[in-house]
Amino acid sequence: MHNLQFYFLTMAVMLCMNLSAKDIYVSTQGNNLNQGTKAQPLANLEGARDRIRQLRKSGDLNEEVRVIVSNGTYFVTEPLFLTDQDSGTESFPVIYRAEEGAHPVFIGGIPIKNWEKVTNKIWKAKVQEVSQFGFYFEQLYMNGQRAIRAKSPNQGFYYLKGVHETVVSKGNGRVPDMAVQKLKIFPEAASDFAQFSKTDFDDAVLTLYHKWDNTRKRVSAFDSDSSTVFTAGGGMKPWNSLDKKTRYTIENFKAALDTTGEWYLERNGDLFYLPADGENPNQMKIYAPVTERFVTLLGNAKTGEKVQYIRFENLHFEVSGYRMPLWGNEPAQAASPVEATIMADYASNISFLKCEISQTGTSAIWLRKACTDCTIKQCYLHDLGAGGVKIGDIPIPVNDKELTQRIKVDNNIIRSGGYVFPCAVGVTIFQASDNAVTHNEIANFRYSGVSVGWVWGYSHSPSKRNLIEFNHIHHLGWGELCDMGGVYCLGESEGTSVSNNVIHHVYSFDYGGWGLYTDEGSTGILMENNLVYACKNSGFHQHYGKENTIRNNIFAANIKGQLQATRVEEHLSFNFTNNIVWFNTGSLLSSRWSQVKINTDKNCYWDPRTKDVRFDKASFKEWQASGKDRNSVIANPEFVHPEGFDFGIKNKTLMKKIGFKPFDYAKAGVYGTVEWKALANFDPMLAGKYDEAVRKAEK
Repeated sequence: MHNLQFYFLTMAVMLCMNLSAKDIYVSTQGNNLNQGTKAQPLANLEGARDRIRQLRKSGDLNEEVRVIVSNGTYFVTEPLFLTDQDSGTESFPVIYRAEEGAHPVFIGGIPIKNWEKVTNKIWKAKVQEVSQFGFYFEQLYMNGQRAIRAKSPNQGFYYLKGVHETVVSKGNGRVPDMAVQKLKIFPEAASDFAQFSKTDFDDAVLTLYHKWDNTRKRVSAFDSDSSTVFTAGGGMKPWNSLDKKTRYTIENFKAALDTTGEWYLERNGDLFYLPADGENPNQMKIYAPVTERFVTLLGNAKTGEKVQYIRFENLHFEVSGYRMPLWGNEPAQAASPVEATIMADYASNISFLKCEISQTGTSAIWLRKACTDCTIKQCYLHDLGAGGVKIGDIPIPVNDKELTQRIKVDNNIIRSGGYVFPCAVGVTIFQASDNAVTHNEIANFRYSGVSVGWVWGYSHSPSKRNLIEFNHIHHLGWGELCDMGGVYCLGESEGTSVSNNVIHHVYSFDYGGWGLYTDEGSTGILMENNLVYACKNSGFHQHYGKENTIRNNIFAANIKGQLQATRVEEHLSFNFTNNIVWFNTGSLLSSRWSQVKINTDKNCYWDPRTKDVRFDKASFKEWQASGKDRNSVIANPEFVHPEGFDFGIKNKTLMKKIGFKPFDYAKAGVYGTVEWKALANFDPMLAGKYDEAVRKAEK
């Protein structure tokens, strides 16, 4: 009996030891010369980091460390820099978290105050730092929202009339190192350039939209006689050059300040703003960003020692910027080179829980080189200059140990991005394996929702066994770029699953508004139990790939077509079985679906407009005679209300006949409290604007 009591007493002591923690306090009233107690708090996260280092050095730290941040606004001028010496351990992590019930906000900007009215419409503030220190900023945030830098046209785009490129330096690659582009423009745009001042030529930005990415360039010169604009920098990519389909906007010249909500900054520090009726800038919270980054996590690349076991909880980071380099931004798919407000390299067991990142110039979080076992959970990432979450490095690591792996992105709201880089993606997986992107709300980007893999064709790709499951992905494209997908896949991806997602409202400018998209070399991917509807070009498209499995999905109410395949290859391209395809606009098949080597069977097809569903040019009987869909049916699945996007199936006999297994598509998206799920609801006004943009484009 005494031994049993001793055992329980020992276990209780050990449990208490494990639960013990060192609390370090941070407050807006603190001072970094303090000890970090509740009575004598530190001033910021840097002070807390340095205090932890001191305690470790003195040997006074052998427990969990909690940096507790009190309520208030903390102004950030440089990122919190954490290295391997700042790591916790599995038993004793380092946690940076908000105090219970508090909502601390870290702002990477300075407030703009003392506005005065200079005309009946325009207000002005003097930002002394611009003229004194060269502090020129390219984003401005007002009352928690991104303001519009003066641009033209105010709605829509200008089109190029013609393009001629002169190569200055060819270099050794496919893309010239240096070239001058001569852009012929139409009269309405020429009238804008004719109003340029000298400083406008220094600071104005052309954002050009071509196929799947964007070029951002300064204006080198304008010839009014020939209505020609000149830009310089890298040469055009031959596979995605500027042409007569290219659209563009002109941003940041003073004459464009003509619409409410726009702003313009002169090099002398005069900041102009054109408010809406009844709006007074002196009664608003207005910030100009001073930093691009909030947190840098960097382990030791030479020793392999990682920064690890650090957790961020309930912290809100807002207001960061981006400044375009002198020669602009060359086009890059998925805005791949653009960094993030939180960057991690050589990091392990880093977690972001219930954090918020908004009003950024770049992406939100990038777990890049040699990151393993990290988690991003229940975070709210929105109003982003580029994308949401990026996983893995762009080049394939030389050392397999440096491959980013086992990253979990779960139950997050990731929406409203691409404001500086429209071709950015909600979640991108580059060279990385065994990651899980699950139960996220991903919406309101101008390009793809999720991009998986970063190798084109059939050469080796390390991006294997990635799970893209139970996500709600919608309202993408907005008719601005091409070649996009709700989920976009690349390369050899054996073990990858794209399943149980709901994908809808993907609308491209020209080609390529697809729901599920297996692009160049996609191999070994399972796409199962997805609901895909209201996409422009088709619910599923395979450009080319090998041995993918597309089964038990619902493809419904897509606009131009339902199913598409492009490249004909000798091997089996994919299996297409047990799917339900319902459509009342467009065609069933497009491109070379009828020619591609596929196994297609036990599917249901239904077009309420006709009983004669055509498979390319063939009737259903002719299609079956060719060896395709021999056990498939033309039948009404009896959706509850397909016009209202309710795809509950009433025809139980049909499901049994084709082996369709019903799935609960309501499980896609975020989970948790009523408040969290309500936050994920898409703004009805924004949805209305999207629908109107589609209606105009479809006329």
